This record gives sequence, structure tokens and C-alpha cells, in this order.
Amino acid sequence: MPEIRTPGVFIVEVPGPKTVQAVGTSVAAFLGQAPDAGAHLNEAVAINNWSQFCAEFAAGDNVRSTFLSHAVNGFLQNGGSRAFIVNIADGDAIAGTDGPRTGLKLLDEIDEVSIVAAPGRTDAASHEALLSYCEKAGNCVAICDPPLDVKNTELLKIVATAAVPSPAKGKDKDKDKDKDAGGAADAAAKPGGGLRPRLCGYGTFYFPWIWVADALNPKGDLIAVPPSGHMAGIWARTDGKIGVQKAPANEAVFGALNLNYRVTSAEQADLNSKGVNVIRFFSTEGILVWGARTLAEESSEWRYLNVRRLVIMIEESIKRATRWVVFEPNDRTLWKTIRSEITGFLTSVYRDGALMGATAEEAFFVKCDEETNPPESIDMGQVNTVIGIAPVKPAEFVIFKIGQFAEGSKVEAL
Repeated sequence: MPEIRTPGVFIVEVPGPKTVQAVGTSVAAFLGQAPDAGAHLNEAVAINNWSQFCAEFAAGDNVRSTFLSHAVNGFLQNGGSRAFIVNIADGDAIAGTDGPRTGLKLLDEIDEVSIVAAPGRTDAASHEALLSYCEKAGNCVAICDPPLDVKNTELLKIVATAAVPSPAKGKDKDKDKDKDAGGAADAAAKPGGGLRPRLCGYGTFYFPWIWVADALNPKGDLIAVPPSGHMAGIWARTDGKIGVQKAPANEAVFGALNLNYRVTSAEQADLNSKGVNVIRFFSTEGILVWGARTLAEESSEWRYLNVRRLVIMIEESIKRATRWVVFEPNDRTLWKTIRSEITGFLTSVYRDGALMGATAEEAFFVKCDEETNPPESIDMGQVNTVIGIAPVKPAEFVIFKIGQFAEGSKVEAL
């Protein structure tokens, strides 16, 4: 309040209540070899359209299409609009290093990325690097690619393991021992027979590869590419059309002209329960994404992709919007303000159809009071808020009961 010493009209602006804004969920990060192998090597560069990608990563000599370029093109074709590109030398691991940061470590400095993929990296080490990074970060989900040629879909249900180097041969006296082992040393050097990444609520796995036209060589033949880029674009498209609460499935794959493997309904029945999201061809609808599971176990609360991504969005939104709370007086006024801010935000999320319940009270609760903040917590400098939500889950299985009656058939949706 300004000092008032003379008669007149004075205006004092009073700040309004703070609000929690939803963070973005559609920014992707792609790691791989760029068409121009030396362009922005080991940098994280933001691009917003195909022309910008070509100017930054495909403008040099000896340019050739790569899995990275196909992924970026598929992402933009299917609804994506912003991505960070990390150009990694061919053969380098994607996990990255500290010191001079490389690979996934470059993303530590960027807080807007919510989708991470390494197109064409189908080995167990790359899958593990993606999943571990997303688990640790807690604010993004990985898209893992399968190998190109899969003759037996049963292998997609078995977790892959990395190759183990053969132990060094001992002295001559150990030769017979190695021979008697029945080739165990050689067998240990081979990777495991499975193809699936491990259980993880922060990762997804799509199958099969798709056939597309080469964007950098439009007059060339069709080429098979990994699905991660196109799937990331579909995530972004669904987020923009409806919201992150909508499962990114039963959606057309723009740019896909064929599939490298035609999965049958019988094959998908088992793959779906193992977290393998299948891309299917239907004679009338065309090529559609026909799964929206994470790699979490089937009984996990995180098995649905849209639930995992919705909760990430809510957590990140609240975390970023309440940074002002740090060092504020930890009293009832602060608790009331926190409750008010978060309740207002979750109410808007509920009205957008992301939470289940006939009323907002049934859809979520926010508790920040004397019970959640006892004296001992206050003495430790902590302010604790308990939040509960009821996310909307996808209608993955739609079942109808059909009963025959004298006046005709009757259909009831369960």
C-alpha cells in the first residue's frame, strides 16, 4: 500500500490467485544418425518443421536417408510439430556420457521433452538406455522399436538380453574343459532369443515396421522404417485433438503404405497382454495403431499408456506451478493457497474429461492441512500435499450382449 498523504483517488493493484497451467505433452526427442553425419554432432537441436530439419541435418555432401530422418518425417506427417534432434555417430551408444554430455544426457538440460525414441536402435542395450532414462527422469515415455524381420511373433513376448563376451581361453590344460562344456562359452556370447524390452511403466513397444516413401528421395523405392517416429506423431496428434487422456490408438498411420508383417487377431491376442502394441491392416480402414499399452505388467495400474502420460502431465504441471512455495511461511495460509491452486487445476482437468466421476469430488481430492503437515514435518522444512485422482481408462474391450426376442434382436452394451 503506497503512503497516502494528500486527498485524492489511489489505485492499488492486488495480485490475483496463482494458477496451475498444464504442461505440454507432445514434444519429442529423437536420437540417431542424421543424413549429414557431421551436422550438430552431439547437440540437442530443436526443429519445428521438415524444411528446418533438412536445413540443419540434411544439407551437407553425401546426404542419405537414415532411420532418424524417416522418424522425424513420420512424426511431422502424423501431427507432431516440435522435436529435439540428437545426432549420434553411427555405432555410438545412446546412453551418453557426463563431462561433455552426449546421447540421452543432453536431454537432462531440456524440460519440455515428453516423448523419447532412438529410431532403428532395436538392441537390448538401446532399449535399456531409453527405459532407464525415462524412469529416472519421470517426465517422459520411451518408444522402443522391434527388429525389422521377425518371423516368429512368440519372440516378441520374451525379454531380450545383450550379448556377453566369451571368456578368455585358459592355458592348454583348460582346452579339454572348454570342449567338455558343450560350447557353453560360445553360447554365452550370443544374445538372448527374445526381442521385447523389459517391464517398465515408462516405455512402449510397437510392432511391426512400416513401408513408406523416402522423403529425401521421393523418386526412390519404398523403404521399411521403424515405427517409433510415426507413433510419436500420433501421440502428438491425439493430444492436440482430444487430450493426453485419450489413448493414441485406433488412429490412422499417415504416410504408411504397407506393413512388414501382417499380424492376425489370434497373434495379437497374446501380444497385447505382453505390452506389444500392434499396428494392423484392415481391409476397409487401412493401417491403424491397434494398441495403447505400456511395458508394465498386465496387472499394473500403469499398463495403459494414456493413464501413464496423463499422470505425468498432472505431476509436472503441479510441480512447475508450485515452485513459488519454496521458502514461504509454512502455515495455514500457505496450505489453503496450495489447495486452492491445485483444486482449480484438477477441476479443469476433470471438465476436459480426463478424470472419472459424476462430480469433481468423486474424480479427485486435494489434502493439505494440519494432518498432512504435523509439527515435526514443519520443523523439517516440509510442506506435504496429498492428491488423489481417478483417471479415465480406455474402452479397450467393447463387449455387446445380443439376445433374441420374439419381436427381434436386442443389443445391450455392457
